[in-house]
Amino acid sequence: MTPSFPGMNPYLENPVLWSEVHSWLIVELARSLNPSLVPKYRSAVEKRVYFDAVGVGIPDASIFQQNPESDRTSTATTGVLSKPIRVTLPLSEEVTERYLEIREVKTGKVVTVVEILSPKNKRAGEGRDKYLTKRQKILNSATHLVEIDLLRSGKLMPMTQEIRSHYRILVSRSNLRPEAELYPFNLQESMPQFLLPLLPEDPEPVVNLSEVLRQVYQEAALDLAIDYSVSPVPPLSESDWQWVRSLT
Repeated sequence: MTPSFPGMNPYLENPVLWSEVHSWLIVELARSLNPSLVPKYRSAVEKRVYFDAVGVGIPDASIFQQNPESDRTSTATTGVLSKPIRVTLPLSEEVTERYLEIREVKTGKVVTVVEILSPKNKRAGEGRDKYLTKRQKILNSATHLVEIDLLRSGKLMPMTQEIRSHYRILVSRSNLRPEAELYPFNLQESMPQFLLPLLPEDPEPVVNLSEVLRQVYQEAALDLAIDYSVSPVPPLSESDWQWVRSLT
């Protein structure tokens, strides 16, 4: 039976699923915002592309087994082979990360950037470096930043106070910096609703992230890709796992 989570579904954090979930979330969030933004603003889906290092292991030697006759011939010809040590080679992969820009239609000005963090943003490497550079550029500008972190694992984004929670939403209004609005929440709690910052004279739409996630879950048929009989990846604490099991 599918658990009914009050907020974030931890099974969606699985690296196997997250890239798909992330793309769906960005598009669905844009779709949900545009009716309340037009005609003065529009929500545009943008992307950044970079190469990030990944480790690729050498395949298990068992796939290279020869038949006995071949082995005897090889040994007689070349002698006894030395046993190699298996190592990992650093390769690189092209990474595409999508985000939203809230633009003023008349001027084309980017008023607000909405980011949903990926695992690569939260661990050391090119992905985090690229994101932190962009983040600092926005924080030094007149553009608002909304940063949504729906991943329990990884290193948190920099801020002065050390506030721990499973998940968090940061709303950084350009006119209030260096102060910002933080919405921390845990697995057992509902997702906070918040106002999307725009230009000072305009009403700000409410972002209902929980409803957006519900739409993504339904439209992407994600229930068919999840086994709720096993613990999520990344793993939960024992108490949180027992809580999840109580929901079914």
